[in-house]
Amino acid sequence: MNTLKIMAAVSFMTAASFAMAEGNSDRVYGKMIRANEKAIQEYAVSIGKNRPEVVHYRYGMKLDIAKVIRTTRTDMTCNEVMPAQMTYEDSNGDLNILEYRVAGTNCRR
Repeated sequence: MNTLKIMAAVSFMTAASFAMAEGNSDRVYGKMIRANEKAIQEYAVSIGKNRPEVVHYRYGMKLDIAKVIRTTRTDMTCNEVMPAQMTYEDSNGDLNILEYRVAGTNCRR
């Protein structure tokens, strides 16, 4: 019976550590996204343009990208799916923020 309790405790602690690790990366990505949005809002004000709203990418979505202004980093993990943003100007000169999911690109070969 003691062996069963020990195995259950070890299993619980292992699962909890994975949950905490997952939550930590979510916080890091969230912080990165918020920092990007704040920087872009300040950039928009500094150049006299309207503040862009975040649009979430949907498959097949038509995009009008004339100039890429900034993208968030994707080299923080290897193949872990994470949120990323691309800020761009469209053909009308309006700023846009596109949020999408991407696999991390920091893989050693």
